[in-house]
Amino acid sequence: MKTSQDRILTTHTGSLPRPQSLIDVILGREKGQDIDAAAFEAATAKAVDDIVAQQVAAGIDVVSDGEMSKPSYTTYIRHRVEGIQPDPRAAEKGHDIMIGRDLLAHPDFANRRRNFSDSPFPGCVGPLKYKDRSALDRDLAHLKAAVGKSKPADVFMTAPSPGILTRFIINLHYPNEDAYVAALADMMKTEYRAIVEAGFVLQIDAPDLGSARNNQYRHLSDDEFRTKIAARNIEAINAATEGLPADRMRLHICWGNYEGPHSFDLPLLKIIDLAFKARMQAISIEAANPRHDHEWEDLKTIKIPDDKILIPGVIDSTTNFVEHPKLVAQRIGRYADIVGRERVIAGVDCGFGTAVRTDPIVADSIVWAKLKALSEGAEIASKRLWGTRAA
Repeated sequence: MKTSQDRILTTHTGSLPRPQSLIDVILGREKGQDIDAAAFEAATAKAVDDIVAQQVAAGIDVVSDGEMSKPSYTTYIRHRVEGIQPDPRAAEKGHDIMIGRDLLAHPDFANRRRNFSDSPFPGCVGPLKYKDRSALDRDLAHLKAAVGKSKPADVFMTAPSPGILTRFIINLHYPNEDAYVAALADMMKTEYRAIVEAGFVLQIDAPDLGSARNNQYRHLSDDEFRTKIAARNIEAINAATEGLPADRMRLHICWGNYEGPHSFDLPLLKIIDLAFKARMQAISIEAANPRHDHEWEDLKTIKIPDDKILIPGVIDSTTNFVEHPKLVAQRIGRYADIVGRERVIAGVDCGFGTAVRTDPIVADSIVWAKLKALSEGAEIASKRLWGTRAA
């Protein structure tokens, strides 16, 4: 993984605005419409070319394919794996899982918020098996072709953690959740290894370590969640990535990509020690939204392993405010003071389109303004930390 050797590198969390024409095709496929496969791949390839070029133009160093082909960062798996299909029982269970403590505490907020559960939840209805790598291989090929043209500093691709898949693909087959997580981990090895072997950094998205505390496991105490759920899910990640180089992997933790109170969020210090046990070199955390912006001070109170890199979110992904570059630089500086400038990469709290929708939370043009502010802020921080920014 490229590190900030002579300047602060920039990245984001994976998902970026898709063109409307591709959104229409993806939503149509999810609704069961007959979609021409060749036309879909051609549209995806062009979208990936364009999105990589836009990232480089905005000053982003470590880029992704923007998750262009995927209906969401998790549920795309159902198109690649045996044992998963739509099921009304999954939809019913999924609705309950997505009821968060924020919604229970603030019914007036719940009435205003469009919940993820408006989308149908697929179910795991049989033994899991990665049945067909063709879609995965096409995604890898599209990204490889795009970065060959735009020449970014480094490239990553996202894949969901075993733990988060339990929330969005409802278990209707395995005898208990522990067995289901183990099966998911074994199945996801195919995708994790393929991404690394393609030469990309693997980012495993693990909101199950943060946001799941407030909805899926709202009935547990913080300590029960840590010991029974989070620790198990970290072990599953490590089992699924066994043999893969740590410096080609990063782990993303978040507390739910929505604008809301977040007053029940698990504090970072209650989960970060477990996250450091993951095999990944880099840890991506939310650090810009108003509920977690203060936690850089908390990190000063603990020992951060010397082999870990931090990717703090210095741009929020849920509002249409465009952060001032000087604020971005200030946020970067806080983390550089804690672990050193070489061990910080400037990131974004979460994705800008973790699920395809016709009414994006952040307007497309504002996404690019935010990413430009990120690169400008990193340039200011680099001048402060190195004296000048290398060309």
